[in-house]
Amino acid sequence: MPHLDFAQPPFDVLSLAERQSLKKHTQVRYLAADEMLPTTNLNCFFVVIKGQVEQTLNAEFVANYLGGNHTDHIQSNDWFDSRRRPEALLTDTPSITSASNPAADSDFNNSQSSPHYQYRAGEDTLLLQVDGAAIDRISAQNHLIRQLLSDKLPERLKALQQRRSAQGQALGLGTTSYTAQQEVQQIMLQPVTDVTLLPIHIIDAEQSLYQAAQIMTKAGLKHVLVRPTEHSETAASFDAHSNISSSTTASTNASDVSASTTFDSRSDRTLGILTDTDICRAVSDQRDPANTACQHYASFNLRTIDADHEIGDALLTMTRYRIHRLPVIDDEGKAIGVLGQSDMLAHIGHHSQLISIQIEQAKDLASLDTAVELIGRYIRAQQQNGVKIGIVSRMVQTLNAQVFTKLWQLIVPEEVMKNSCVIVMGSEGRGEQIMRTDQDNALIIRDGYSHERLAEFAETFNNQLADFGYPLCNGNIMMTNPMWRQQLKPFKAQISLWFKNTDPIHSIYLSAILDGEYVCGDESLLTQIRKHLKFAHQHSDPMLIRQFARAALQFGEVNQWWQKLVPLLGKPKANNIDLKKAGIFPLVHGIRALALEHDILEVPSTKNRLKLLVNARTLTQERADTLNEALEFFMAQRLSVALMNKDKYAHQIDPTTLSALERDVLKECLAVVKSFKTQLRQHYQLDLG
Repeated sequence: MPHLDFAQPPFDVLSLAERQSLKKHTQVRYLAADEMLPTTNLNCFFVVIKGQVEQTLNAEFVANYLGGNHTDHIQSNDWFDSRRRPEALLTDTPSITSASNPAADSDFNNSQSSPHYQYRAGEDTLLLQVDGAAIDRISAQNHLIRQLLSDKLPERLKALQQRRSAQGQALGLGTTSYTAQQEVQQIMLQPVTDVTLLPIHIIDAEQSLYQAAQIMTKAGLKHVLVRPTEHSETAASFDAHSNISSSTTASTNASDVSASTTFDSRSDRTLGILTDTDICRAVSDQRDPANTACQHYASFNLRTIDADHEIGDALLTMTRYRIHRLPVIDDEGKAIGVLGQSDMLAHIGHHSQLISIQIEQAKDLASLDTAVELIGRYIRAQQQNGVKIGIVSRMVQTLNAQVFTKLWQLIVPEEVMKNSCVIVMGSEGRGEQIMRTDQDNALIIRDGYSHERLAEFAETFNNQLADFGYPLCNGNIMMTNPMWRQQLKPFKAQISLWFKNTDPIHSIYLSAILDGEYVCGDESLLTQIRKHLKFAHQHSDPMLIRQFARAALQFGEVNQWWQKLVPLLGKPKANNIDLKKAGIFPLVHGIRALALEHDILEVPSTKNRLKLLVNARTLTQERADTLNEALEFFMAQRLSVALMNKDKYAHQIDPTTLSALERDVLKECLAVVKSFKTQLRQHYQLDLG
């Protein structure tokens, strides 16, 4: 008689007593071919032992669930919870609120019904039926089973990530390696307060350098924090000794750190910092420490980090800005300690900072190429260690930006650097690129500036990146293309044309520039481009956004692949799923369209666009989290395929190679994409032509 396999997820996390309890509430259920599961049984959890069950909603196909012995290709039995309601993906997820008519969207979502899914046997099928109440009782006590069976996608993705780490042990990596993998993941997600923080010592800006040195010596520190007065000379803070690096590096995303820009005596975000290096600088300037105020050598407008932010965020900030100390701010705006770089690196034993140092110290193309190769090894190591894909992708964006910066510095004279701005676009600009795929970059030039060798510099830059392993862009969206290498004024005029013309290629160009992120040079040039994007959008045809958003639907639905799965088993290439077309692009472009509609143009990353859409009350936090988690799942799967096939362009996955848990999450993520596309279609009335 069939029975639950307690060696397979989700039941392998149960205690002996919990297993015994489930056995008592489990029975075998038979469904003949084409027989529907009665509504009276839609309060149970089912495991498909043999055969297949088709899930539908209002007669529309949703998914197939297959028995483990249906084919040798399937690694374990699929399961489904018949209590899971469609509104978890549709009506319970928030509407997309229109910038022009929010009431209409609200009325649409309120009109949605809440039917159950229907289940039909595709052939003679044998099921194990587990009482839902028994599952609930166990879930209330066992957080692991609760996470595995949660109707919340982020929870189930956490469970999947834990499973992937566990596979390392099954593949012979050993207990020590498995433990190390878990520790890396846990450490990167820990709050920064888990690191031992340096104590706070604050002095007034008008106190002398001598007094500051006394405090530093007594406390055994190499710095003190400086409280500015309303008239402090903070302008002197922007130098090479600032907590904010003066080097030309990629700018931070909006959520990474806080930077104080206005005087506010109530918040410690306005604090400055004075280091022993600053005091040495004052002495070399022949200033009398006893009669020189700290404000003349302290650095203000510091990067800070909130106490509830993760260590991964702090590492990203320190790497991006090449800074060594981050004041940690609590929810009341008060500094509770200083996060030191050496303390954090000792805490996590990470090596991305070492790659950053090697990039910075590169003196020629050969040494820079060596550093680039280390980034590839870093990616593979983080993937094997189970580090969350969002953390890896943002760190890779930072390291790549430093490579691009160093390369540009090696190619062009300083005057070109000061009068131009290098930006990256596409997935690199959004911080969602892992492997080194096609280049998307541009050069914005200050009005009135020219250099006879600019075209030569651009060609050298793009070709050298190609030699490093960043392929040339097939669409020619690179600075070698004069359209992407212009002075500011004609660049703005070009953008205005894109907003006025209905040529489909112009939507591609708009998508590229909307994803633009600063790399090096004069960042104010990119700031002016972003301001012009908002201006051009506000003066464009209101119908433009409809055509722009339509691209998110262009690849069609992918739910039919579940139907094709059964008859095509044994032909793995026939049922592959294109992760980019089926998952990544619809989410990225749909969110990009919403951001454009609401004039959210200051951040290029999908994650930060979602945050600002939540702030604008366009999406709820839960919906935004679900969309982001689904996107990161597709990105992680794509990276896994690319590393497995040693092909950075690989983006197709064969679902028959996945475990039941992975297929379950894949179905859920595809359902999220489908529901999101439905919302976009309704919101922008795309069915009306």
